[in-house]
Amino acid sequence: MLGIGGKRQRTINLALQGGGVHGAFTWGVLDRLLEDQQLRLSWISATSAGAVNAAALASGLAHGGPEQARKTLRTVWEAVQEAAVPDLVRLNPFLRGFSRSSSLTPVAALLSPYDFNPLGFDPLRRILTEHIDFERIRAFADLELLIAATDVATGAKRLFRRAELTVDAVLASACLPTIHHAVEIEGRAYWDGGFSANPDLVTLAAESPAEDTLLVLLNTFDEPGVPRSTREIAGAVSRITFNQPLRRDVELIEAARAAADLGWWRRARTPARRIAQHRFHLVEAGHHTAILPADSKIQPDRTIISRLFLAGYTETGKWLERHGADVGLRGTVDLAQHLGKVSTPIARTREADAPENDGASAPEKPPRPAPA
Repeated sequence: MLGIGGKRQRTINLALQGGGVHGAFTWGVLDRLLEDQQLRLSWISATSAGAVNAAALASGLAHGGPEQARKTLRTVWEAVQEAAVPDLVRLNPFLRGFSRSSSLTPVAALLSPYDFNPLGFDPLRRILTEHIDFERIRAFADLELLIAATDVATGAKRLFRRAELTVDAVLASACLPTIHHAVEIEGRAYWDGGFSANPDLVTLAAESPAEDTLLVLLNTFDEPGVPRSTREIAGAVSRITFNQPLRRDVELIEAARAAADLGWWRRARTPARRIAQHRFHLVEAGHHTAILPADSKIQPDRTIISRLFLAGYTETGKWLERHGADVGLRGTVDLAQHLGKVSTPIARTREADAPENDGASAPEKPPRPAPA
């Protein structure tokens, strides 16, 4: 398909990781992607802050196209900046004293949100309700959404798709249980989707008609040293916890590729084969977020938001220049290697025992990404 100027139009999915205020980096990524007139978005799998970005993007596209999507994203993030300290703190004199002198993180560790916020007030609900048109999103068939939340009772992921998306679904995806009440939908209680899918890559690769996905990675996967302070330990526990679902998905993708290399699924266009052949790309924030304190994720500081937006915009410009032409042709990142040499038993079998390729179609092994 040809786009403006006769150039090949490229279709791509997005996978948007959660990360609280660090999601401003993703805002910058989306802003730059929306400028590219040869790039068409297909499906978006998103979690937590990624879900907020995805909803703002979808609402803007449904209202008027890429430029309106950029405006909607900016409006939402400006509202987040305007909130500065969460509104629930302003309403609670006890918490206000803490907010003036230190992080809310130690308080959150000591008190349940059902104690310090008994009415369940969530300023994000007001922001989403005022600036995002969920009815238009549900009717906008040009873009599919997979918004992840975690069922509190079972720990299983729940994917809210575009046709059923509501403000409650996005709030559920972004519900940190130490700060907010669980979000109830259809009689089920939900917490942050990062506990179960951050974001869901497997469903995206198996079901989307587009065969390329750009993963926007906010969290680092390898941090040197041993955390010692309570703040460092809490940050490390959070990083490890919220990275595990993505590691699991990459292991499943590697297992599918290993099985395909061994000759399985040669003819049928099964979901497993689609997963094995899916092409992945990456824009990551690690160089920019690793230097920030862990509690910066829950403190909407105007300076940090602006810096992360600019970083996301710049990094995406670099990715488009280096790899934009590869979309639709080849993957540009080996996720298993990039995330710390993720491996599975079947992947090790592939390396040791896989027979020579007998001419059957096999998934292309993506090259290692160019150095930053």
